[in-house]
Amino acid sequence: MSSQPNGAWLTQDAYDRLAKELEELEGPGRTEIAERIAAARDEGDLKENGGYHAAREEQGKMEARIADLQRLLKNAVVGEAPKDDGVVEPGMVVVISMAGKERTFLLGNREIADGDEDLEVYSSESPLGSAIHGSRVGDTVDYTAPNGKSFPIEIRKATPYKA
Repeated sequence: MSSQPNGAWLTQDAYDRLAKELEELEGPGRTEIAERIAAARDEGDLKENGGYHAAREEQGKMEARIADLQRLLKNAVVGEAPKDDGVVEPGMVVVISMAGKERTFLLGNREIADGDEDLEVYSSESPLGSAIHGSRVGDTVDYTAPNGKSFPIEIRKATPYKA
């Protein structure tokens, strides 16, 4: 599977869902927030107009989400789930043993696991993700944590994520 620098790996389903969200935010979402701001502005004094300030804050959050989605979708590497071959790569649910504790997480982008709040997500660019990327089930890799401590990590399991 090829990957581009700065390109998040996404399933086709995740890409389609995010593209639909972006379309909704850019069209009806922007129109609705503009109407709410205009209606609140018409209520008078802006200094004490809670509705106006809330709508402006929501507009800022929405514009930030639009920018995030545009950047993510522009650079995304879209593909099918990786092969179930035990190789750690984006789109895999990985089980590791580190410092005597077992941890399970998705290697990839949190947008892939939309709605699955129980599943931790690490990007392949994170310190942990980059340490294990490309390794295989049964491998032990050295991981240097952000605090400078080094740990051996055993790859116990790696299976393709299924939404």
